[in-house]
Amino acid sequence: MKLRSIFVELIKALGNAVWFLVLLFPLMVMKVNVTGGKALIQFRWNLVPVIAIGAFVLSFLWKRALHWNEHRADKNIQETLSYKIQSKVQGYLENRAVKYGSLLVLGGFVGLYPFLFGMYHTNVMITAFIYVILALGLNIVVGLGGLLNLGYAAFFAVGAYTYGFLWKYIGPLFVSAGIDTGWLFWIALPLAGLIATVFGILLSLPVLRLRGDYLAIITLAFGEIVRMVLQNSGQITGGATGISLIPRPWFFGMKLSPREAAVYIYYIVVVLVLFTIFVVRRIEDSRVGRALEAMREDEIACQAMGIDLVRNKLITFALGAFFAGIAGVVLAAQTTYINPDSFTLWESIMILMAIVIGGTGSIPGAIGGAMLLKLLPEYFRPLAQYRMLIYGVAMILVIIFKSDGLLPRHRKQYTFAGKPDNKASLGAGK
Repeated sequence: MKLRSIFVELIKALGNAVWFLVLLFPLMVMKVNVTGGKALIQFRWNLVPVIAIGAFVLSFLWKRALHWNEHRADKNIQETLSYKIQSKVQGYLENRAVKYGSLLVLGGFVGLYPFLFGMYHTNVMITAFIYVILALGLNIVVGLGGLLNLGYAAFFAVGAYTYGFLWKYIGPLFVSAGIDTGWLFWIALPLAGLIATVFGILLSLPVLRLRGDYLAIITLAFGEIVRMVLQNSGQITGGATGISLIPRPWFFGMKLSPREAAVYIYYIVVVLVLFTIFVVRRIEDSRVGRALEAMREDEIACQAMGIDLVRNKLITFALGAFFAGIAGVVLAAQTTYINPDSFTLWESIMILMAIVIGGTGSIPGAIGGAMLLKLLPEYFRPLAQYRMLIYGVAMILVIIFKSDGLLPRHRKQYTFAGKPDNKASLGAGK
C-alpha cells in the first residue's frame, strides 16, 4: 500500500512538472531582445529540463513533507530525533560546570567580537542587536498580549527623532556653552523611551475594544500616519531630507575615531540587549505577564476572572513602545542620520517576521529570529534581489512545519508529588 501511494505521488509530481513547464515557458524559456527597433525572440531550450526536473523533485518532496507533517503526531515524541537531541542538550546544560562554562564562552565571544572582526562586521552586529531589542519589545505586545501591531516602526521613529530633535534644536546651545554634544545621547536614551511610552498609551486608547484584523489595520494606519507627518513637516523634522550629523555618545570627553565609536556603541547596545532580556524575563514570571497571557488566550474568560483588560492593554503597548524608543536612539547614534524612509511598514513586518519565525512569546526565539533576518541578508548579498522570495518561502515553511517557531517557548511545568504515608509504610513493615 505504501509503494502504491508513493507511485501515485510520483505520477502527480510528473503532472505538476508538466504544468509548471507550460506555465513558466513564456517567462523563463522565451526571451525577447530588442535590437535595431526589431524584437527578436530567443528560445533558451537548455532551461526546459532544468524547470521540468526541478518542478518534479520539489513537487514530490513537498507531498512527502506534507504527509510526514500530517502523521508526525502519531509517533511517540520520545522516539523522535529532535526530542533525543533536545534531551541530550538539556542533560548537558543541567551540569553547572557545562552551563556556566558555555555562558562564559558565549560572553567572551560577544565581548571580544569587535576585536576579532572588522568595523563592517561590528556595525552589522550593532544593527542586528538593535533589531533584537525591537523584537523583544514587540514580543511583549504580540507574543504575550496577543495584540497584532503592524505600526511598531512608528515608536522606533519616535525614539530616533527624539534624539534628532535634541541635536537639531538643543545641540547649538550645547555647542555655544562648550558642552560636549555627546551628552545628548544619554539624555535622549531615557527621554525617548518615555516619549515612545506616551505614544504607545495614546495609540492603545482608541483600540481598547478592537482585536484581530481591525487592530492590525488601525496600528498599520498609525504607523503610516507617523511616517507621513515626519515626511511632510519639513520645517520641523527636515522632511524627506531628514536630520544629519547626529553626534555619537559621549565617552569621557575623548575624540573617538569611527572604529572606536563603533566599538563603543557596540558595547552600549549589548548592555541594552541584556537589560531588555532581563526586563522581559521578569515580566513573563510576574502577575502582569500571566495576565497578558490570559488575555492572549481568551479575552472574555480573562475578563470573567476579574482581570482588567484596559489596564493590561495599556501596559502592553507602553512596554513595547518603550523598548522601540530606546532602539531608535541607538540607531540614530550609529548612523548619525535619520529620515522617514527608515521607518516604513516593511520595518514593522520585518520585526513581526522575526518573532513568527523565531517563536511567538519566546525570548530565545525573538533573539534568534532577529539575528537570522538581519545577518543573513548582509552575508548573502548576491541573493539580495531574491530576499522577498526567500522570506516568503521561509514564512510558509515555518508556519506549516513549525507553527510554534524555530525556538518555541517552553512554559514551566509544575508537578506535585504526594508525601509517602508513614503509617502505611510502618504497617507494611510489620
